[in-house]
Amino acid sequence: MTSFTTRTNDGIARLELNLPGEPVNKISRTVRKELEAVLDSLASDSDIRAVVLISGKPESFIAGADIDEFVALETREEALALVERGQELINRMENLGKPVLAAIHGGCLGGGLETALACTYRIATDHSKTILGLPEVQLGILPALGGCQRLPRLIGARAALDIILAGKRVPAGRAFKLGMVDELVEPDGLDDAAMVAARRLAGGWRPKRATGGLKGALLDKNPLGRRIVFGQARKAVLKKTGGHYPAPLAALDAVRHGLKHGLEAGLAREASHFADLAVDEVSRNLVRIFFATTALKKDPGVEGDAPAPKSIRELGVVGAGFMGSGIAGVAVTQAQVNVRMRDSTQESVEKGLAFVRTQLAKQRDRGRITEDEYGRLEKLLSGDVDWTAFDRADLVIEAVFEDLEVKHEVFREIEARVKPECVMASNTSTIPIERIAQAVEHPDRVVGMHFFSPVEKMPLLEVIVTKRTAPSVTVTAVAFGRAMGKTVIVVRDRPGFWINRILGPYLNEAGHMLKEGVTIEALDSAMTRFGFPVGPVTLQDEVGLDVALKASTVLTEAFGDRMQPADGLSRMIDDGRLGRKIGRGFYRYEKGKKLDVDPTVYNIIGTDPHSQIPREDITERLVYAMLNEGVRAFDEGVVRSPRDGDIGAVFGIGFPPFRGGPLQYLDHIGAAQAVEVLERLRSKYGDRFAPAPRLKRMAEQNLRFHQNAG
Repeated sequence: MTSFTTRTNDGIARLELNLPGEPVNKISRTVRKELEAVLDSLASDSDIRAVVLISGKPESFIAGADIDEFVALETREEALALVERGQELINRMENLGKPVLAAIHGGCLGGGLETALACTYRIATDHSKTILGLPEVQLGILPALGGCQRLPRLIGARAALDIILAGKRVPAGRAFKLGMVDELVEPDGLDDAAMVAARRLAGGWRPKRATGGLKGALLDKNPLGRRIVFGQARKAVLKKTGGHYPAPLAALDAVRHGLKHGLEAGLAREASHFADLAVDEVSRNLVRIFFATTALKKDPGVEGDAPAPKSIRELGVVGAGFMGSGIAGVAVTQAQVNVRMRDSTQESVEKGLAFVRTQLAKQRDRGRITEDEYGRLEKLLSGDVDWTAFDRADLVIEAVFEDLEVKHEVFREIEARVKPECVMASNTSTIPIERIAQAVEHPDRVVGMHFFSPVEKMPLLEVIVTKRTAPSVTVTAVAFGRAMGKTVIVVRDRPGFWINRILGPYLNEAGHMLKEGVTIEALDSAMTRFGFPVGPVTLQDEVGLDVALKASTVLTEAFGDRMQPADGLSRMIDDGRLGRKIGRGFYRYEKGKKLDVDPTVYNIIGTDPHSQIPREDITERLVYAMLNEGVRAFDEGVVRSPRDGDIGAVFGIGFPPFRGGPLQYLDHIGAAQAVEVLERLRSKYGDRFAPAPRLKRMAEQNLRFHQNAG
């Protein structure tokens, strides 16, 4: 079945792309072959004076290339042949001999945008779902169908690099201001506007475009200015990526080379870099993460036949503090449901409501929502000290102080106030859900929904289920978490769940090394060099030292001496240091901004920062403490699959994506090598490094987590 439908009117060919059996259009091998034939036909038809390329999908122009074909590549030669064929097709469209207009509604990404860039004119709808971008670097590759050549020539090198090097997606309104599209229209008017513009193009008219103004002329259009632009861009990339991700640097080189030596040379450089990157381990891991997160979006969270999730129209949030207000804010802005907040004092309620309104105002001020949308969403929010409207709630999320007695009291109140089918969730980060559920008559309606701080920024949600949690409750929590824009993993109700469980030994090991005289800077830099966004000491300041101590106490009670933290954390808390939230922790802060290490903390901890522990030992102790605990937790069934464990670590604690996640990284190292390193660390630093039994079995049998791990 063909993907293209052609209709001609008054010399204008309307070419509609609608890939059969797919929710979005993508550039597959079949589509390429069909488009080549269509373009040949259009070029040879003297009656056709212009072409309108439009999508038959309701919410997508072209979502990009077919990733399945990309994953199937095994050699550099295969990758080079694939991209060169794609470039030939895009060049054919650009050089058709008659104007081609791209009529864009919905996602126009990657190869889709590169197709549009080869057109003579671009019209886009002003709909919120019309997004343009070149996200290839997020998969460890670069735009290689001309994106690194045509976008800089269209909008200037500075603006193009901002999009290409970060893989940004740009709303239609912003794209219009940048010059990526020539015209904005309402969705209902796209067809008519495209035909009007096509007739003008057929008559010889061409748009006049300016790129970047005076500053653009100074920086983009002369060799010295370009040297400054590319030098600054390179520094920014290295600062952000630590040199771990080769794709942005390759893209930067492709843009620079093309602007210096011409389009043809630039395309050849794009293709060469793509061929190198496509078979690189970094790209393979990033693609695995892409497929895993895509699969998670379709996973109901339970095995077998899953019941349909309950529709959540009314949400209750108990606790209007930092976490409660963050949850309420995301529920309003993302899920767009009615949210009723409750706290014990009016002052707390008002602070929570003000926080959510501030988040909404930021969305409006950044152009992500209109003034009308702001007004509509703001009306979804309410709150008070009483339980008014909780009888209408479909889901209630508790986010109060981490104290079991307090949570028991709150859950008894919730159960007494809500309707029988209401789901009751706790945002606890430490207390087992089964213990919380002991307070209610219907524990099957209780589930954990562990959000991470700050809620509006952190993408992960752990849904924690007990043996008694009903499947309908699980799928409802998972579905609503996704409606809130979160990546959701379902975890077993074990102490620490997944994220805090694997974090515990990692943070504890940092504490042990601090006591041994390793500097805070050495600990943090070791992990940022490994690829984490922040080091373990900074992370404790961010999370809150009191929260970290609470979690470590729970883990020590459950797992004994191997989870026992050094006493430095409790000493810091005794000194009133809780981290960034109060401006005093291991680091000094000024108006919320992190400055430098506070040297007085060494006296508080009771250590002299003089250790000569090799950098390699610091890295190994921290990384292998986490990896080993990940194996133990996996063996206990804390996560449902290696996929979930890796995605949880990447999105929950920033485990380096280019390494694929802790279990994928263990596969890369090999179980035998991991056991060898752990035994060496055990001999030097103690039994807390004893290899997990499952890891030893995997080493003996040469097994992997992601393939036949058993």
